[in-house]
Amino acid sequence: MSALNDALILVIEDDEEIRRLIKDLLEREGFGVETVDTGEAATARLARNRPDLVILDLMLPGEDGLSICRRLRSGDNLPILMLTAKSDPIDRVVGLEMGADDYLTKPFNPRELLARVRAILRRSKGGQEANGNRRFGFEGFIIDLDARTLVGEAGEAIFLTSAEFDLLCCFILRPRRVLSRDQLLDWTRGRMADPLDRTIDMSISRLRKKIEVVSPGINLISTIRNNGYLFVPAVKQLSA
Repeated sequence: MSALNDALILVIEDDEEIRRLIKDLLEREGFGVETVDTGEAATARLARNRPDLVILDLMLPGEDGLSICRRLRSGDNLPILMLTAKSDPIDRVVGLEMGADDYLTKPFNPRELLARVRAILRRSKGGQEANGNRRFGFEGFIIDLDARTLVGEAGEAIFLTSAEFDLLCCFILRPRRVLSRDQLLDWTRGRMADPLDRTIDMSISRLRKKIEVVSPGINLISTIRNNGYLFVPAVKQLSA
């Protein structure tokens, strides 16, 4: 069994049929799966043990999915796959703004759900399996691509979602080069990328805000009109 299939996944979904479908699908693939149907139950479950991935429904009784996502993102980089209603495109945008790593609309293809779960887990676990020194510095920040950590000049940890971290990695490995949206989509989401997907733009916006909180006034990523984005700071590989 691969390391990915050793992952524990928490499903937060109030629809019993969908909850059972997801649980059966993932368990057939060898994943460990736990399910809850409310935000309150999710909070109690998360207090006991940290899962490797959360599949989170947007519309929940009581505390809704956006509120739960915001709370999870406030102090952890726990990967989140958001389930949203197809008729509400704005909810997908808001979910990504709140820090979800990816989204999937209902009704969904089970194989696509499985593909997205594996892609998120590969990104989040990739650093644990990588070898060699991949620590880089820029403008006082230190990023470790293997440990998947970003630390500010004063030593403070900066929490990034898996999607935000993957995007930053793309820039760190290609500094001062103009990268198109299509390139960034392909490198971070592969075959699942949609040419009309605005995830890249939202992730860049969130990256800028998180870095600026620690380093006000920093010129991190410039928008190059009609071409893409440019990572502005000089990047230096650090010794082990």
